[in-house]
This record gives sequence, structure tokens and C-alpha cells, in this order.
Amino acid sequence: MSFVTGQELAPKTYKINRALLKQYADASGDQNPIHQDEAFAKSVGLPDVIAHGMLTMALAGKYLSDLNGSQSVLEFSAKFIKPVVVPANKDVELIISAKVGEIADGIAKIEITAVCEDVKVLGVAKGAIRI
Repeated sequence: MSFVTGQELAPKTYKINRALLKQYADASGDQNPIHQDEAFAKSVGLPDVIAHGMLTMALAGKYLSDLNGSQSVLEFSAKFIKPVVVPANKDVELIISAKVGEIADGIAKIEITAVCEDVKVLGVAKGAIRI
């Protein structure tokens, strides 16, 4: 794929549901009840069960690595700014998109946007890939 400064990259939608949260909890070892127990999540002031922040970031990282292959990723960072709320019996859509920033010396800076239910969930999300 070729990249041009200012280029808007095609968005990708990732479905997140309670089954995925359970799979992620089992794989990661993060069994925090805010990710699986609705009553507990609400008892601590959350609107519902929320996705693991690292799951959200991993999906954004997958988007970045899919652009030019995982071996091309040189940097990736983001700040968690809002949770991904995952109601029971519902898929929520995490939409990842990006824009190409500066390109220099065979490296493209990528500005990433992650939105769920019209809410931006990652801030200052960015990466650098070898092109």
C-alpha cells in the first residue's frame, strides 16, 4: 500500500460483545468484574460492563499493523479517555480510522481515531510504520 501525507485511511469496524470480553479475560488473565458482572460494574459507578482498555488498544494496534504488516510497526501509543460500554446481548461497534501524518525517511506517522457509539474512546492515539 502506498501512503501520502494527509491521506484518510479506510475505517475498520470491530464488533465487541460480552462473549469477546469473556474470551479476552480468559486469555489475558484479567478477570476484573467490571468487564463481566453488570451489577458490580454499576455498583462502582459505571453505566454497564466495560471492555478491557487493553482490548480496545489491541484492536487499534491490529488496525495499525494491518496497514503494512505487523513487522512494519515501529511505535504505537494511546491514552484511554472513555470506556467502551458493552450491554448484554448486544454487539457494539468500535470504529478505528486513521490519517497519515508526516512521512520521512521511509516512516509514516499515523494518527488513529477510535470511536464507539459516537464517543471517542482513545486519545492521542498514534503510531509509526515503516513504508
